[in-house]
Amino acid sequence: MEAIPESNGHTRTAPHGRLAPAPRSLSVTPRERVPLTVDQVARLGERLRDGIGRAVRMPAEVLEVVLATVLAGGHLLVEDHPGVGKTQLARTLARTLDGRFARVQATVDLLPADIVGANVWRADRGEFEFRPGPVFANVVLVDEINRATPKTQSGLLEAMEERQVTVDGDSRPLPAPMIVIATQNPAAGYDGTYPLPPAQLDRFLSQVSLGYPTPEQEMDLLRAGPEPGTAAVTDPERLLAAQEGAAAVHAADPLLRYVVGLLAATREHPLAEVGASPRAGLLLLAAARARAALNGRAFVLPDDVQALAVPVLAHRLQPTAAAPSSAAREIVEDAVGQVRAR
Repeated sequence: MEAIPESNGHTRTAPHGRLAPAPRSLSVTPRERVPLTVDQVARLGERLRDGIGRAVRMPAEVLEVVLATVLAGGHLLVEDHPGVGKTQLARTLARTLDGRFARVQATVDLLPADIVGANVWRADRGEFEFRPGPVFANVVLVDEINRATPKTQSGLLEAMEERQVTVDGDSRPLPAPMIVIATQNPAAGYDGTYPLPPAQLDRFLSQVSLGYPTPEQEMDLLRAGPEPGTAAVTDPERLLAAQEGAAAVHAADPLLRYVVGLLAATREHPLAEVGASPRAGLLLLAAARARAALNGRAFVLPDDVQALAVPVLAHRLQPTAAAPSSAAREIVEDAVGQVRAR
């Protein structure tokens, strides 16, 4: 049994053949980083808004949710019918960030190792070699995630929450930033789909639907073609600095009490079996901070919370069995309408 040195100073042993040292992380080398100011974040947001808006036709309010999710360091779930631009959104975001992009097409035979990577035996070297999966990228598109089995869906849990993957007992950090954009078709009318369990849904900061473009937007799309050119407007390191700048936006105690009131209202709603969790409140506040920074403000307003309440909270709720399909959205909208911002 041989002891193998690790990059973190620890060693590990391999009883059946030597295990190759873990590869160097693909993430940005840690160093002193200066957060962007609110004005700088707002200017970066304008460039991202312009770059993404030219390539993907979507309502302005949906684009605002996408940008707030990215600046809050979260993951995005896009549910809509095929052909409305879900995949194009992920590709465009990767181009504008000048980051590494990877795409996973979910199918019923997809395995967790196909996403996170696996140790492969190299007979010529007499050792195992770790081959990273597509999750080792800055923007990871998981297309039609609800066509993968629950076992495969669960393979993303650690990556999305801890920003690392563990294979055969070894943990490997993922690139920073790492954003998962997952798409899914509506379950109704589509065979072979596996609804995401609550624990998986909770990993996504927000859920949006792109919808169909307006006639004017569709005309622009036909003129430009399906793959309009998109230039990089930033890079991964600057995005990390922007995320740190957004996280520093001030949230006063009255605003925090307002968020707590919204969470309580979802839990007490008659249509709710399970309301919003404390983690949902943390993510809602993070997204609200990002939205404030995008608008050039160093403080959060109730308007920021209200604009993001449905996309951040609705997919986390568990309505009662007899509730209609629109119950989750209705619960959040009722909470926003009932709780006063003081």
